Amino acid sequence: MSLNLSFNVSSRKGKLDVDLVFVSKNFHVDYSLIEKNVRKVLEYTLKRYQGRVVLVYGDLCLGQDNEMKRLAEEYAVVKIDALNCIDCQLGGKGKFEDADPEYKLMFMSVGMIEFFKDMKTQLTKQGIDEDTFKKMFSGIDGFVILDTVDTTEECRHELEKLNVGVRVIETRKIGVEPVHQVIMEAIEKLRKKKC
Repeated sequence: MSLNLSFNVSSRKGKLDVDLVFVSKNFHVDYSLIEKNVRKVLEYTLKRYQGRVVLVYGDLCLGQDNEMKRLAEEYAVVKIDALNCIDCQLGGKGKFEDADPEYKLMFMSVGMIEFFKDMKTQLTKQGIDEDTFKKMFSGIDGFVILDTVDTTEECRHELEKLNVGVRVIETRKIGVEPVHQVIMEAIEKLRKKKC
């Protein structure tokens, strides 16, 4: 999900009144860059919001061996309960694995599509041809669009422009509530931790 969140909860409408500090999605291709930049963001944020930081990153965003959880523990911040950004958008707690237990689908949101568009541009600049880029998607059965804010048609159009030979097989209108719930659960953990 590529963001760090420091928060003040607003009870007026049940929404979050937060200061966001984003870490570029382009770091996702290099764990060391993610870690270096998340550390910078945490150090900056903790100076301003000591004890009120929620790390919105998945367990797997630094590797397969709980690296992100250990980073959150090192900085004494609460991390959301999600495996990756897609899991967070589905409501966290491993729902991603339930949604695709055989890992045959690729869940695409606006952010993921932007990530792959940027990647394609960068790979082209490095001399990687279109066929090689397409092969990255050869092991999946299809795309599932996760529509958070009525962007289904835009997502379909952008996926067609990517031209990777994979069809959209489903659209799930999920809204933003699952992400909101995952963050609220982390905030509640933070409150309990402070008691």
